[in-house]
Amino acid sequence: MKATAVVGLTRKDFQTDQEVRWCPGCGDYAILASVQKVMPELGIPRENIVFISGIGCSSRFPYYMNTYGFHTIHGRAPAIATGLKNTRPDLQVWVVIGDGDALAIGGNHFIHALRRNVELKILLFNNRIYGLTKGQYSPTSEFGKKAKSTPYGSIDEPIDPIRIALATNASFVARSIDVEAKHLQDMLRRMAEHRGAAVLEILQNCNVFNDGAWDHLTNKETKAENQLVLEHDKPLLFANGKKGIRLRGLQPEVVEVGEGGADVSEILVWDEKAPPALAFALANMGPGFPTPIGVFRQVERPVYHELEEEQARQVTERLGPGDLAKLLAGRDTWTVE
Repeated sequence: MKATAVVGLTRKDFQTDQEVRWCPGCGDYAILASVQKVMPELGIPRENIVFISGIGCSSRFPYYMNTYGFHTIHGRAPAIATGLKNTRPDLQVWVVIGDGDALAIGGNHFIHALRRNVELKILLFNNRIYGLTKGQYSPTSEFGKKAKSTPYGSIDEPIDPIRIALATNASFVARSIDVEAKHLQDMLRRMAEHRGAAVLEILQNCNVFNDGAWDHLTNKETKAENQLVLEHDKPLLFANGKKGIRLRGLQPEVVEVGEGGADVSEILVWDEKAPPALAFALANMGPGFPTPIGVFRQVERPVYHELEEEQARQVTERLGPGDLAKLLAGRDTWTVE
């Protein structure tokens, strides 16, 4: 959705009179600040923006955005947002969901919104824990996680939201971090410009029930070694350019770059428009590899509400206007006496 003639909006215009009620130090504050900063730049009237959430700490988001909003039910935010977008395609619809909300009870709604390419902007807050219900392990919690519901350690393999999104052939898949404000805001702008389903996983800290889950990516002493920033048409370098990712067949490997190591020409140049196998290769990197942040994939494909409108037009052209009464009394109905 491109900018319109709307001018003069500021971050303050997107703030509400509601007291923001998250735990002090929660990563949600940083995400809220970034979203409120980016919204005025989009040039979209506030009445044409909607925030829809499910259940969880992050789902209080609509209360704090001075736009239209809907606090819905657990896991169903993408389904409700799909209905709104299909009936009001002129609206820009944002969905705010947590890792438990999106990937446990809401797993099917999440994947089907992406595979259908419904034009939603999905913000998936991932703190690897159930925060609102006080510290149970979530679908993204690491193997062995000791939490209130797994006192001896989780025996479940964690779900990776990026790999799930790529498997649905989602047209925009990205990751950022709550405290990396500049990077997060860049990802939000990219999402807003994209036509189709866009999902952004935001690695977010829960300082009460899972403090430090992403410390290796945010601490100044360690983040250079652990963050791999994906930039289209640029080599995959990290550790201040001293290391890079090279492909050996389809297998990524970390190599030293420079004197005594690999030449920069050997380093994989990132292509966010490549077939998903390349993005899968990076998403599957495990221990010993840096964590990629940025856009994994961005491609154009038909948008769901436009396909739906075209199909309805073709059917009407061939069969004429629909008749609900005739449908209800058709050959596939019967009367029980």
